[in-house]
Amino acid sequence: MSGRHNNKLPNNLPQLQNLIKRDPQSYVDEFQQQFRHYQSNLQIFKLQPDKPNKELADLVMFLAQVGHCYPQPLSTFPQELTGLLMSHHTMIEPDLRMTFCKALILLRNKNLIDPTCLLELFFELLRCHDKLLRKTLYTHIVADIKNINSKHKNNKVNTTLQNFMYTMLRDSNPIAAKISLDVMVELYKRDIWSDAKTVNVITTACFSKVTKIVVAGLKFFLGKDEDEKNDSDSDSEDEGPSVRDLKVRYSTGKKSCKNKKKMEKAMKVLRVQLFTKSASRFFFATIHVQYLFLYKDFSEKLLKQLEGSKERFEVKIMMMEFISRLVGIHELFLFNFYPFVQRFLQPHQRDVTKILLCAAQASHQLVPPEVLQIPCCLFVAAVVNAIREVAARCPLAITEDLLQDLAQYKMHKDKNVMMSARGLIQLFRSLNPQMLHKKDRGRPTEASKEAKIKDYGELEAKDHIPGAEILEVEEGSKEGEEDGGEAPSMSGGDDDGEWVDVHHSSDEETGEVAEKLQNIPVEEREAKAAAVSGSRLLTQDDFKKIRLVQLAKEVNGAPGKGQKRKNVDLDEEDDSRGEVLTLRNIEKLHKKPKDDKETRLATAMAGRSDRKDFVKKHHKLNPHASTSNREKRKTKNFMMMRHSQNVRTKGKRSFREKQIALQNQLLKKKKQYK
Repeated sequence: MSGRHNNKLPNNLPQLQNLIKRDPQSYVDEFQQQFRHYQSNLQIFKLQPDKPNKELADLVMFLAQVGHCYPQPLSTFPQELTGLLMSHHTMIEPDLRMTFCKALILLRNKNLIDPTCLLELFFELLRCHDKLLRKTLYTHIVADIKNINSKHKNNKVNTTLQNFMYTMLRDSNPIAAKISLDVMVELYKRDIWSDAKTVNVITTACFSKVTKIVVAGLKFFLGKDEDEKNDSDSDSEDEGPSVRDLKVRYSTGKKSCKNKKKMEKAMKVLRVQLFTKSASRFFFATIHVQYLFLYKDFSEKLLKQLEGSKERFEVKIMMMEFISRLVGIHELFLFNFYPFVQRFLQPHQRDVTKILLCAAQASHQLVPPEVLQIPCCLFVAAVVNAIREVAARCPLAITEDLLQDLAQYKMHKDKNVMMSARGLIQLFRSLNPQMLHKKDRGRPTEASKEAKIKDYGELEAKDHIPGAEILEVEEGSKEGEEDGGEAPSMSGGDDDGEWVDVHHSSDEETGEVAEKLQNIPVEEREAKAAAVSGSRLLTQDDFKKIRLVQLAKEVNGAPGKGQKRKNVDLDEEDDSRGEVLTLRNIEKLHKKPKDDKETRLATAMAGRSDRKDFVKKHHKLNPHASTSNREKRKTKNFMMMRHSQNVRTKGKRSFREKQIALQNQLLKKKKQYK
């Protein structure tokens, strides 16, 4: 009898739900009873949709849990919930509305409802003023679209949802538009919707009337993908000469300080090349050609919005930075942007270094020199750094007189200004040394001798691989060794059965051949490189040898006069630049500037606020006892105690006092010995 009384199926929905999932056919009557109960409560709810209904919420979750067991009777159940939410979502009680949404999510996870209709409904529900509901819907939308495209891309569903989101971004409700934008950004970051259409739909957010949506769109285009950066850094070591190759290259021959210095310099050049290569591979997929269809029209439209914008200054800077990246990467002709930026280049301007960054980022070699004028408002370290970055992208933007004037700051007392000026000198030692004073040109290298000055709009198209002449010279040297001497032994052991050390000298031979190339004229080397490039297919080892020779050109001095000049000091950070600049390139400080007296005093007082006294306090055993004479002397006036022996200090003796003391000591010892 006790077991019969414990069976409370009509009222215990969790127990009935568990039993139905195990054996659906045995509990059809109980299910029909609960389903009729649900229909009656549904009619009551339609009369008063704004009233809470706990019983209806329990029945809805029960039917959603057992929906896969009775698909025929519950065929219209998802459509009923969808219709209720679509027509009454603004007036339904929040807990009951959350229950309906969770029931639909449960039915979607069991594949009992179409994803397109459900996701469109959830986007409509984003207009509700319920933060918890919006968070739940956002999580489900991202997860559901991810599951839809897990095995293969469902282009039909993706196209429908993207078109719907395009309309949602223009919705009058800013909350719904902002969450729709967040969904698209999250799907792009997860590589689910990483196509060009998604990016171009997100561009519409930059022209929204809501500031939050504009900022979110700009942050998406200005953001950085750390995964791609790590991948590029990990792959950079496999494509060029390694540290071991350089050590083998410069360890041949006599051990001397000269070879050691050459190796150290080659190490710096290698680190610069690896850093530059990794920075250039840092792929901003959201602003490249294959993603933005009409980036020229888009940049012009965004500049027009910026000129008439009344947003905060931080938002304007973000717009300027985005436009500058578009102009610099795609080499656009947006001449109105440069005078607009130069209006903000004032000494008192807030965040002037970010504006300098935009001016440098928007520079490229196709900008006419008369359009891109170097601002000369304030010669500080940040401005010199910005001028260096502009000149690196557009060398014709700086005149010879201005360059020589800036070079004089190499002896400035401020180290930051001095190092910035030296970085500018270092840049033009490789670009165009003739623009510098003779004393600033440094020791010429093979690479600087081969560098050619380009006119405006001139492009250098090579018909050969630079450095390929080493392969022909190397083959000639190997043929000479085969004719004149024996081939090196590659055996692992001798006749007596003992092991013999075998020396592999491929890298050493490459270094010796590279030294032979210095005696060959430049025209002959180019002819040999063209012959090698057009007559054979190069392997990875061949490209590795070519890169080693090109790396040596940055180290070896050019043959001829001028060898007594000091070698060029390379700065890894100055010469390593990619297609995207960072604020660190402009605000780079080699030495922290000194604080003024007020700043130091404020820092000291702030540190004393929470600090306890380190002086040991002597507490009296009897607080009512009188003070001693020693304690009383501490409170007396110094002029009253200056003649007392108790306040006299030992002090530091003068030279005359030491002389008299030593004389008295010697006289005393002399008397003792008599």
